[in-house]
Amino acid sequence: MLYMVIERFKDAPAIYQRLREKGRLMPDGLEYVSSWINADLTMCWQLMRTEEESLFQVWIDHWNDLMDFEIIPVRASAEVRDLMK
Repeated sequence: MLYMVIERFKDAPAIYQRLREKGRLMPDGLEYVSSWINADLTMCWQLMRTEEESLFQVWIDHWNDLMDFEIIPVRASAEVRDLMK
């Protein structure tokens, strides 16, 4: 299943320092697909994939001191078109 993750940054420099030092800190089974960051470095939208939604909490526990999260299950447009036939 795909998820759109909205991250609201508390401290962008600290986030990128941890990312350089430790990587994404994602558990096995949680896959990063792509991301977009707004121009003022306060928000990030990430597309992620997993079959086990509980893995998000493991990942969030590594980052919740530096950002707030919103996790939204999403479907690709093509999938929705097929469902609507």
